[in-house]
This record gives sequence, C-alpha cells and structure tokens, in this order.
Amino acid sequence: MKRVWWALLGFFVLVLAGCGTTTSTQDGAATGSSGDGAFPVTINTAFGDVTVKSEPKRVVALGWGDAETAVALGVQPVGAADWLAFGGDGLGPWMTQRYTTAPTILGTLDVNMEQIAALHPDLILDTRASGQRDRYDQLSKLGVPVVSIPPGASAYLTSWEQQLDLVGKALGRTEQAGKLKSGLEAKFTAAAQQHPEFKGKTVAVGSKTTNGYGGYVNGDGRVELMTKLGFANSPKIQAQAGDSFSVPVSSERLDLLDADLTLIFPIGVTADSVTADPLFQTIPSVKAGRSIVFSDKTISSAMSSATVPGLTYALDKIVPMASSALAH
Repeated sequence: MKRVWWALLGFFVLVLAGCGTTTSTQDGAATGSSGDGAFPVTINTAFGDVTVKSEPKRVVALGWGDAETAVALGVQPVGAADWLAFGGDGLGPWMTQRYTTAPTILGTLDVNMEQIAALHPDLILDTRASGQRDRYDQLSKLGVPVVSIPPGASAYLTSWEQQLDLVGKALGRTEQAGKLKSGLEAKFTAAAQQHPEFKGKTVAVGSKTTNGYGGYVNGDGRVELMTKLGFANSPKIQAQAGDSFSVPVSSERLDLLDADLTLIFPIGVTADSVTADPLFQTIPSVKAGRSIVFSDKTISSAMSSATVPGLTYALDKIVPMASSALAH
C-alpha cells in the first residue's frame, strides 16, 4: 500500500489544482442529439451490474477522462472533474468538440456530495478512478446509476478502450463509440506499419516530480500508447510493478530508466530541471541521445489523458519524436 501512495504523490502534484469546488452556472441538458442505443441498458462494473433505464439528460463525469470521452461522443456533462487542471471547462486544447454551456467543475479526489446533488444528475460516470468502495457507496446514495471502474481494473488503470465502452453504453452511444475506437486503432496500426523500427524496442516511460523520479507500468495510458506502436515496456520497470500505475525510482537506481528509448514527463517541475540533472545525464539512453523530456505540456497532457481525442493528438506528435530519438 505504501507503493500506491508514493505513486499517487507525484500524480497529486498535477491534479490538486483540479480538486477545488469552483462552479459555473448552467441549466443545459447533458445530451445533444439522441443516441443510437436502446434503453434500458445494463453495464458490468467492479461493483456489480448497473442499469441505466433511459437516455441520461444530466450527466456528471467524475472519472479521469470521463468528461472528455462523453463530449467526444456528443454528450455534454453538467458537472465534470478537471483531472489535468486545464481550467475553464476542463477540456484539453486538442478537443474539436466543445461545450455549448460550461459544466460545473467538481473536485477530483474528494467527492462533494452537496455540490453533485445540486446538479440533479441522472447518471454518474466514474470509470477511471480509485475504484474505492467507499467512494462508490457515497455516490450511490444519490440514488442514480453510478458507472464505476470495470471488473478486475486497478486504480486509474481503466484502459481507453474500456472507458470508451463503458461510457458509450451508459450514454446510448455505442455506435459512435465504435467509430471512435476503430478510428484510433487504425491510426495506431498505420503508425506502427510506417515505423517498423519501433517493433520490439524497449521504452522506459517515467516522470519527475518534486518528490523524485518514477516509472509507469503496463496498463498506464502513456505506456499503452507506446506498446501499441510496437514498443515493449521496460522489463526493469515492469519488474517493480505493484498495485499502482507507477513505481518510485530512487536517485541511486536511475539505471532503471535506461531503455532503447526513455520518455520523461515533468510533473510540477520544468523540463530543464530534468535535462540539467547530472544524475539523469548518466543514464545510458540519455547519454546516447535516445531520450525525450516533454517540454510541451499539451503533448504530455494529451498522452496522460488516455482518451481517444488526447491519444489521437499525441500520436501525431510523439511518433516523429520517437523515430528521431531512436535514430541516434
């Protein structure tokens, strides 16, 4: 359990700005045009089957990426959590679909029941979240369907495919979800085919926060993006995996971040503070020029979002960067 909380510490640096209870007034319905799904629909979650009896009109999206996924499917939540602290309406700058009426911005880690209840939701999405029973039980007290993490999922490790499937079913947008899924899968396939040099290469996907370095494990959206391109997650990092999406990497063990390609996400620190770190410079892949430290927050946030729109944007940026770094 200590490993879980260490991993979340670095993550909190990024998300705490989204934990406030800033609100904006709006009276709009959650949905645009009618969906393609027939209701009622039953969805299997980690806490059992959840039935959505009719097309939701007032959706509250609490999970990481839930709001962005709903908007991409043509549904505008009345309340949303801003996990990546974008501010405003909480949507990433890569989104082509936007709100017509901004949602009430809700906290991320903490659940403000009074604030959520005031929105009169008829559906709560929490598909990529901690998966804690007490959080689910608390939300369920509102008496509306709560779509939590899928069966067998760990905290914050719901894949983009699982999230898209859960949200699509709950909103009655399975046809739209299928199109988004096939579109992104085709993009991954094309990129992998165009860059056969990625196949079988190892990648260490790490972070640096004010607390130190860390490495992401299989199941994390950033790692999944790279593995779908043909890379294999670093065996050295994966061997440290526990029950979280990230593992700590001490200053004495920065060799764990060595791989054919090393990616580093600065979180709460600058990219320059990473590249200028003498210990970081001793990593063999870094010395060889086969590393990427993200200085563009939009790219790193798009990868971290692990949503279809975010990953679509990130692919166009990361593929040429990875190809260039591997050429060293």
